[in-house]
Amino acid sequence: MTPTRKKRLLLVLMVALGVSIAVAIFLTAFKENIMFFKSPTEVVAQDYPTNRSFRLGGMVKAGSMHRVPDTLKVQFVVTDYADDVKVEFEGILPDLFREGQGVVTIGQMTDNGLFIAEEVLAKHDENYMPPEAADALEKGQLKMSDNYNNKDSE
Repeated sequence: MTPTRKKRLLLVLMVALGVSIAVAIFLTAFKENIMFFKSPTEVVAQDYPTNRSFRLGGMVKAGSMHRVPDTLKVQFVVTDYADDVKVEFEGILPDLFREGQGVVTIGQMTDNGLFIAEEVLAKHDENYMPPEAADALEKGQLKMSDNYNNKDSE
């Protein structure tokens, strides 16, 4: 091998090594910052990341909202019509937040089954709902109708 070929081979190997290191750093950062979306049914089945924030989405169950007096703390239930998860949030809720509306919350589960929300996002118009939330609600309605049909046939 000539000295020129050795230099070219060394240069190609150094570029390949640099690209490999950059890809490894990117993938590590991406993995740490990914935010999972979970439905109430998945949360009840304990299919969620522990000690890590994730998004919980569904509908605010009618009649479930309760404000703690003299604080900004509010408790409500998020449902996908099959399962429910109790949520607690301390702060100012979005103007469009109300019972019976779609909601996506960001936070963590506690050991006693309570979801502590850091952020609450209400759907911004009648036609929009995040695709993940719409899918979760559709699956929940199918599960609920299957359970209802099975009870009728008994």
